[in-house]
Amino acid sequence: MDGAVILGIDPGTNLLGFGVIRACGGRAEYVDMGVLDMRKDKDPYHKLRQIYDTVTEVCRNYRPDVMALESPFYAKNAQVILKLGRAQGAAMIAALEYGIEVFEYAPREAKEAVTGNGAAAKEQVGLMLRKTLGVPLDTEFMDATDALAIAMCHFYRISNPLRCGTRQSSGWEKFILENPDRVK
Repeated sequence: MDGAVILGIDPGTNLLGFGVIRACGGRAEYVDMGVLDMRKDKDPYHKLRQIYDTVTEVCRNYRPDVMALESPFYAKNAQVILKLGRAQGAAMIAALEYGIEVFEYAPREAKEAVTGNGAAAKEQVGLMLRKTLGVPLDTEFMDATDALAIAMCHFYRISNPLRCGTRQSSGWEKFILENPDRVK
């Protein structure tokens, strides 16, 4: 997938981060990153429109081949998960309209891919990205840094499946995959 452009998205309804990298010669090159700040906007539907418009613009400008999206994580408040799901949906639709394939990665999976530690602090992730991509990253843009980590996780998945944790099926999921003819 040399030359592939990967768009990473860290979705949120207050802050949305995006990061763009390009796969070149077996390594990743930094292209761009940014943050959509919606904290002052109180209208949740307007925020979804902003997410859609911003991701559409990024897709139009960089023409990514794939989008790597941070998947929801466990939260004690169901409303948080619902809002995050809406933000993800707005970003996904923007990408899908451009025919861009979407992949989801857990935050822990991205941290592990970048640092080797799924429980790494955001600052550690930023430091590794700074060294790996050779660009200065400001702590002010942690959501964009998270998006770059998601993009790098996908890059590692396509260039070296062992670098970014591969999920092994177990139990019923494994049985179904191995025996599709036995499931009705």
